[in-house]
Amino acid sequence: MSSYGFVELDRTECEQLLTTQRVGRVALCGDRPVVLPVVYTMFEGDVVFRTAPGAKLIAAALHATVAFEVDTFDERAQTGWSVDVVGEIAEIVHPDELARVQALDLPAWATEVRDRFVRIRAEEITGRRLVGASV
Repeated sequence: MSSYGFVELDRTECEQLLTTQRVGRVALCGDRPVVLPVVYTMFEGDVVFRTAPGAKLIAAALHATVAFEVDTFDERAQTGWSVDVVGEIAEIVHPDELARVQALDLPAWATEVRDRFVRIRAEEITGRRLVGASV
């Protein structure tokens, strides 16, 4: 019988879980906090996504510290996990790095042009797993 509650994940497991999803949420702090969904991938240990001019690109220009979160849950089994990444966000502008990121499978799901690429340098990665009650 397993215990019910949260189990802290180590960084290696968090990094592996980050590679299993396509959509996460980036949290920005400005005049008001905002959490925005993004289609992302992992690149050299960092979160990378496409964006258009707006709040995310402004945060990148300011090299702001942001949070990124990805998770999955099974409501029936009452299990799941959540991984948080905290780090500086910056636009990718170096031609070599930009070419490598543009070659990744990173589609733009939104209809507006999202031709700018940003990365969140993963300074801190934490996570936890929700362990459901055994039946």
